[in-house]
Amino acid sequence: MRRTRDIIRRKKVRQKSAASGRWFKAGAAAAIMAPLSVAAPAYATTAAEQSASITEQDVLDAQRVWGEGIVRIGTAFQNGEDYNAVASNMIRSLYAYDQLEVLFKPTLAAEKQFRPEFDGALSYFVGGDIDEDSGFAIRPWSNVRFGEQQIITLGDSALAMGNYYFTPVGETEETKVEFSFGYVRDSEGLMRIVLHHSSLPYAGS
Repeated sequence: MRRTRDIIRRKKVRQKSAASGRWFKAGAAAAIMAPLSVAAPAYATTAAEQSASITEQDVLDAQRVWGEGIVRIGTAFQNGEDYNAVASNMIRSLYAYDQLEVLFKPTLAAEKQFRPEFDGALSYFVGGDIDEDSGFAIRPWSNVRFGEQQIITLGDSALAMGNYYFTPVGETEETKVEFSFGYVRDSEGLMRIVLHHSSLPYAGS
């Protein structure tokens, strides 16, 4: 009689998984499903979160604006205008220095390779307190274009890696440079650069 009661009890605590058709003990099923029920809200997105998501087109637009900014700095320099102010405005508009940490490793930097602060970035683009900086943007350049690349969008952030090309004023031959950019949206929904790494292609031995 006791054996019969044990068999009935075991049947009561067994249930069938509708998803897989396999049998699980009730205790085991609860242990498996509990973490899923806790994690589920993390995958839900509100309309506001979806609208803040960065698209591939957002990245392409941000790259176009960055290239135009580099050209604009050089044009101001050529015209005897306040190119320092133009560069400052570009950096503050496109980079996240006023909100977040920025990882910036410019192309032509050897002594001070990394520029985590606004002043270091400004010095790189127009020259300043760092001796090795001759002012990349006041070379000047007539055109900047982004070429072949890969873009990964991650909700409110994105990564891009590839090649971009710089044409010096008065010349037709482009200079090819490798880049990696990371973007986020700020509290106002604007695209901001938080990662900028660029380097010249490997020249071989």
